[in-house]
Parts: sequence; structure tokens; C-alpha cells
Amino acid sequence: MTVKLTPYINLEGRAKEAIQFYEQTIGAEILSFATYGDMPNMPDTFTDDQKGLVAHAKLRVGESELMFSDAPGGSPIETGKRVTICITTNDVEKSKRFFDALRQDGHVNMPFQEESFSPGFGDVTDKFGVTFQIYTEM
Repeated sequence: MTVKLTPYINLEGRAKEAIQFYEQTIGAEILSFATYGDMPNMPDTFTDDQKGLVAHAKLRVGESELMFSDAPGGSPIETGKRVTICITTNDVEKSKRFFDALRQDGHVNMPFQEESFSPGFGDVTDKFGVTFQIYTEM
């Protein structure tokens, strides 16, 4: 079983610009990229501009990775959510154990469940105000 910690950067409509910037300045390589319009089951309430925002992108910089997304709602990103930590495993049960442990005296932002992009994903802010995305690779 593997476990990785990856910084996850949430921006307000500027993720594409940031990705291009990091490609040019630090040699980042795009590993994956999807807009909200690319996601299955997208709400009809999303505008064309919102559908063009980055839902998820992963970049490699040397031996490390960075992840990015845009906040689709247009509202400012709350304190503690601009940069989060993504814990990636390849084992749903291990991911669930991490999620359950981190939610003790914390706050569940998104329940741990199966998603179209992961067999087990959840978002939780721990008791210290640090937000973690728990992601299980397929």
C-alpha cells in the first residue's frame, strides 16, 4: 500500500494561469487536467465560464507533485482552504481510516464516499484547522 502527501492549491478562477506560470518558471509538467465541464453529472446551473474552470489538475515538478483546482462558486475561498493537503492511497479502507481519524473533533466538508474519479474520497478539516482531501487511486 502506498501513501503520498501532495499540496493541493485552490484558486478563484486563476488555476489555468497558475499552471502556465509554473510550467514556465519551474518546469512543471501537466500529468492530468479536467475542467468542471469535463466532469460527469455537472449541474445545469453552471455557466459556460464556470464549466471552463479547472476542476482538478496534477502537475509534476521534479520528483514532487502539485494539485490545483478553481472554486466554481465565485465566492472567496475560506481561510484554511487555499492550500490543503491531499493524502493519496491505493487502499479504500486505509483512506477511510485516515478520514475517520482526522475528523475527530474536526469538521467534515465532504463525506467519505465513492466518486466518479475515486473509489473513496472525502474532505475534512481537522481540529487544528488543517484541511485534508483523502483520495484513493483507482
